[in-house]
Amino acid sequence: MTLIFVSFVLPFFVILLSSLRINVFGFFTLELGELGIFNFPIIWHLTTFFASQFKFFFAIVVVSMIGNEYSNKTIKQNLIDGLSKKEFILSKFYTIIFFSLISTVLIFVISFCIGFYYSSYNEFSIIIQETEFLLAYFIKLIGFFSLCLFFGMLVKRSAFALAFLFILYILEWIFFGLMVWKLDMNTAEKIQNFFPLKSMYKLIDQPFQRIAMTKFPEKANLSYDYGAHGYEMLIVLAWTALFIFLSYRLLKKRDL
Repeated sequence: MTLIFVSFVLPFFVILLSSLRINVFGFFTLELGELGIFNFPIIWHLTTFFASQFKFFFAIVVVSMIGNEYSNKTIKQNLIDGLSKKEFILSKFYTIIFFSLISTVLIFVISFCIGFYYSSYNEFSIIIQETEFLLAYFIKLIGFFSLCLFFGMLVKRSAFALAFLFILYILEWIFFGLMVWKLDMNTAEKIQNFFPLKSMYKLIDQPFQRIAMTKFPEKANLSYDYGAHGYEMLIVLAWTALFIFLSYRLLKKRDL
C-alpha cells in the first residue's frame, strides 16, 4: 500500500517545476513559471514527459504484486479456488490499466491547473491542442507495466524482474551499437525505434529542444519531430499485446 501511495503522489512533484526559482549567481532570480514554458499547448508535452520519469516506482508496484503472488502462494490458491490462468493474467492487466488511467487523470488535472494559471493562451481550441500526449502517456505506462508483468512472471522475484529491465536496456543499446557498425546511423535509429524500451521512450520525446526552439526560432538546427504519433502508439500496443500473451503462456505451461 505504501508503494502504491508513493506512486500516485510522485506525479504531483511536477507542480514543483512551475514554482522552481533559480538564483543566477546572485544577479537575478529565474522563475520557470514566468518563462512561458507552461503555456498551452506545450504544457501537455512538458508534464507528461517529466511524469513518465516516475514510472519506475509504478514498476516496483507491478513486479512486487507478482512476486508476492508467488512468495505467498496466493496465485496457487486463486487457481485452486476456480480462477483460470487466463482470468488471473487479465486481472493483473486490468490492474495495470487502472493504475495507468488514474496516473493519466492526475497528470491531466495537474497540467490543466498549471497551464490555466500560467498560460497566456486560454482559448479552448488552443487548450485541447496536443492532448494526444496524454494518450501517449497512458499507452506508455500500460506498455511499460506489461513488460514488468512479463518479467515478474518470468523470474517470480521482484529484484530479479527489475534487474531484467536494466539488462534489456543495456542489450538494446548493444544491438544499436552493432547496427551502427554494420549499417548507417539513420537506418540503425529507425530499427532501434521498434525496440521495446526505445519505442516506449519515443512516445514522448524530450521537450527541452522544443523549448529552445520557442526562444530561438531562428536556429534551424534545433528543429526536430517531437509529436506523439499514432504509429508509435501502435508499436507500443503491439509490444503490450505480446507481453500479456507471453505472460499467459508462461503461466499456462508452468507447474505451480
